[in-house]
Amino acid sequence: MKKTVVIDVVGLTTGLIGENTPFLKEWSLKASQATVQPVMPAVTCTAHATYYTGKWPDEHGIVANGWYYRDVCEVRNWHQSNKLVEAPKIWEVAKELDPTFTCANMGWWFNMYSSVDYSVTPRPQYLEDGRKFPDCYTQPADLRDYLQAKFGTFPLFTYWGPNTNIKSTQWLADASIEVDQKYNPTLTLIYLPHLDYNLQRIGPEDPRIATDLQEIDKVCKQLVEYYESKGAQVILLSEYGITQVDRPIMLNRVLRKEGLLAIREERGLELLDAGASDAFAVADHQIAHIYVKNEADIPRIKKLIEAVPGVDKVYAGKEREQLHLAHSRAGEIIAIADARSWFGYYYWFDDAKAPDFARLVAIHKKPGFDPVELHADPKIKFLLPKVAFKVLKKKLGFRMLMDIIPLDPTLVKGSHGRMPDSRKEYPLIMTKNKDLLGQSHIQPTEVFDVILAHLKSQKEVAV
Repeated sequence: MKKTVVIDVVGLTTGLIGENTPFLKEWSLKASQATVQPVMPAVTCTAHATYYTGKWPDEHGIVANGWYYRDVCEVRNWHQSNKLVEAPKIWEVAKELDPTFTCANMGWWFNMYSSVDYSVTPRPQYLEDGRKFPDCYTQPADLRDYLQAKFGTFPLFTYWGPNTNIKSTQWLADASIEVDQKYNPTLTLIYLPHLDYNLQRIGPEDPRIATDLQEIDKVCKQLVEYYESKGAQVILLSEYGITQVDRPIMLNRVLRKEGLLAIREERGLELLDAGASDAFAVADHQIAHIYVKNEADIPRIKKLIEAVPGVDKVYAGKEREQLHLAHSRAGEIIAIADARSWFGYYYWFDDAKAPDFARLVAIHKKPGFDPVELHADPKIKFLLPKVAFKVLKKKLGFRMLMDIIPLDPTLVKGSHGRMPDSRKEYPLIMTKNKDLLGQSHIQPTEVFDVILAHLKSQKEVAV
């Protein structure tokens, strides 16, 4: 099979390629380019699973970045086991066609306990005293120590949170090149998340995005020039575009007002009690899964959600088939926000009763996705000294809470997940192997076919 690398530049759209991305602009002129119909929801976990299985979410089972586990009555986000993906993956299909085929997964999601040959994924250490240390998980296991000795510990706190920057993306790029030199895999999948951060934090219309575009352009140049020098075919890809937003929607507060959502109070703070609730929402950017205990309540709750300002469409029961989301993991009702809105997970009415994790970067604790984690609370005076003191306490072994995340969802200026109104905000795919991308628009399931066609191609493509 032909050596191929797929570089996922999160958030990249045709409208972002221009004067601030000189390398990508020049490379795209030599390539064939198509928009990709966003999978629903247009979020990382669902997009990755769709791309590498060629199946819709109702077949592979990844209906969001997280969902309600009905057997344990818990919402769980950002799990990493590849066993959750309920369909054959492209590397498994390729291995059947060519036993010598190997694959490296450098950051694409569900990257633990996978059948790939080589993998790298962020995986913090969670200590019993509450401390969290940056780390990563690899296959083979000793690759972890090898990469971190060469490039430093994986920079977790620049990968997500108020301090996100190019460092984590650069680390993944450097590690990808090192893995290629060490193992020479046939297929390499690379995840470059950098644009995801400020596009959500300050919005795509903010002129400061120019800096982010310049930074990701340099990383793409490094990777593309390296892999092309090795004779590899390069596919540039993205998962979704990010839209300017200004209206957060808190469906759990709506459900609570109707007496449908159960709350448990501990130490004066409120926790959503999913197992005891008649209905609650798991928010994920511009889509929300509403889980309903009693089937008879579905029509009433659907009507309630449809009346909420900022909600564009609501699907229930068999209607979810239109989104390819009629799966047991999905909510009984699925809500889609309008173009300027997004869904938050908040369920409390009094910030004094918000759970302690609300003010933390706590992606596994919250019953939904929280982009406010990209912001530090602007009301905190002397923020940097406060953070430095907390870090010092952690290093000395003391318990501490990094409670610097605000409870102001209006700070979020960009979101994704719905079907954008314009194709200019669709994800894209580009390749210099023009014969293998003859269309100007493809379905998300067809990304699988494009990658497989590259692997099977014997044509030499000029760089």
